Amino acid sequence: MSFPDHRAPPIVFDDFLKVDIRVGTIIAAEPFPEARKPAIKLKIDFGAELGVKRSSAQITENHSVETLVGTQVLAVVNFPPRQIGPFMSEVLTLGVPDQDGKVMLIRPDRPVPGGGQLY
Repeated sequence: MSFPDHRAPPIVFDDFLKVDIRVGTIIAAEPFPEARKPAIKLKIDFGAELGVKRSSAQITENHSVETLVGTQVLAVVNFPPRQIGPFMSEVLTLGVPDQDGKVMLIRPDRPVPGGGQLY
């Protein structure tokens, strides 16, 4: 399967440093039926420095509420909060498309300390 070309314009390294991407552990997951597109509400623990943050993630095709708790994920933690229907999303949980274009979460391949920054 080919994907549309969504390449962003070139940036300098200092632009990359402005994006704060951290690892956190999902501590709660529940359906989000009020969302326009199917989504799951997540509570993610990013460790002592950042604490627990909330996220709405459109991951229902490849991930289920029942299996997410305990999963480590990567998220952008320095965007301003965003209102999604009745829910305030505080971080952007990151994913990539699978062969069908459905979101797969980005996660470390083994456990790492919560709050660790991507570099």
